[in-house]
Amino acid sequence: MGYLISDAWAQAGAPATTQESMLGFLPLVVLFVVFYFFLIRPQMRRQKEHQQLVKSLSKGDEIVTTGGLLGRVTEVGDHFLKLEIAKDAEVWVQRQAVSAVMPKGTIKEL
Repeated sequence: MGYLISDAWAQAGAPATTQESMLGFLPLVVLFVVFYFFLIRPQMRRQKEHQQLVKSLSKGDEIVTTGGLLGRVTEVGDHFLKLEIAKDAEVWVQRQAVSAVMPKGTIKEL
C-alpha cells in the first residue's frame, strides 16, 4: 500500500537550548511559590496559634471543643482536660480537641 500513499516522516527539530529548557521549569516554580504563600504558610501559622492556645489553657477557662461542647476547665493534665459542661457533669477531653477559648461569663449568658 506504500505505492498509493506516501509515508510521512517527522522532520528533525532544532536542538533545545539551555535557556529554553529552563523556561520549561518556570511554571512549576511559580506554582510552588503560589502554593507555599497561599496554602502551606497560612496553615503552619494556624497550627502554631493552636499549639499556643492549647499550651496556655488553665483552670477556669471557658472553652469550646471541636465536637461543640461548651464548658469550664476544672482540671488540666498533660494530654487531657476535665471539662464541666453542666452542674455535676464533667467529661475528659483531649487538649488538642479545644477549638476556642471563650470570654469569661459566656456560660452564664446561655
